[in-house]
Amino acid sequence: MRDRYADITDRGADIVAIGTGNVAYARAFVEDEHVTFPVLVDDDARAAKAASVRSLGFIRLVLNREGLAGMRRARAAGHRVRKAGSRVTQLGATFVVGPGNQVRYSHVDANSADHAPVDDVVAALN
Repeated sequence: MRDRYADITDRGADIVAIGTGNVAYARAFVEDEHVTFPVLVDDDARAAKAASVRSLGFIRLVLNREGLAGMRRARAAGHRVRKAGSRVTQLGATFVVGPGNQVRYSHVDANSADHAPVDDVVAALN
């Protein structure tokens, strides 16, 4: 999303990321990844629960084939996990909301390597 930020803001939208770590972790993430959009903290999982975003057990997270393949692809692309957040088993999700409370796009990750295709997210803004 970071690399398509201009495409997103050019369509009158914005990005807000919600992370699982504490404020110090979020601050380090923003700095390390050069994130220019707001990053909020969901330390108690209220936002994740409200959005029905699930967690996996640690063994299932680590031994998941798709997740392992995704980790290898991310590592090959130069991405590194410097420090894990407080809820490492929390999966992610992507939503396009608005105007108002209309949900225009929803993708809840099935595993740790399953992320919303950015092209689909941008297309939902049209």
